[in-house]
Amino acid sequence: MIEISPNLFVGSEVDYESHVCREVGWRVVHACKEPYHRQALGYSGRAASKDHPEYLIALRGDRLILNLVDVADPSFIRREIMDAALAFIDEGLREDKRVLVHCNKGESRGPSIGLLYLLSRTEALPVSSFADAEKAFLELYPMYNPAAGIRGFLCAHFESYKRK
Repeated sequence: MIEISPNLFVGSEVDYESHVCREVGWRVVHACKEPYHRQALGYSGRAASKDHPEYLIALRGDRLILNLVDVADPSFIRREIMDAALAFIDEGLREDKRVLVHCNKGESRGPSIGLLYLLSRTEALPVSSFADAEKAFLELYPMYNPAAGIRGFLCAHFESYKRK
């Protein structure tokens, strides 16, 4: 788990399970379908019903649980999921809480949300190009290794997310 900005941490499922879930004063973005989204909604099989009101996003107190999978096709990454994660992080930091954004391994989805947050809400990353932002983010979070779908989403939406 690495603090990428004051009170904003990126990490893995192990970081959450072994540390954060036992402490108070945290907000958590579970940027992974398995096991958290499945547990929150209580479904079996491949996925929750698409007509379920929490199909994409479930909120449980200080936990935002995303139906976010690491896929090769960026069209499966939904902007409303990313926007909800950024708003949830904003709210937690305004409340002076520590915020952990994690996925299973701490390499793709969680760090990508962290990158988007820094890109859109801080001056920590350059906005000249996605390649420059990504390179700078790697200095902050060396485990960043996004899957093709999430990286494709970031590339496609760079201009709309970068701070103005």
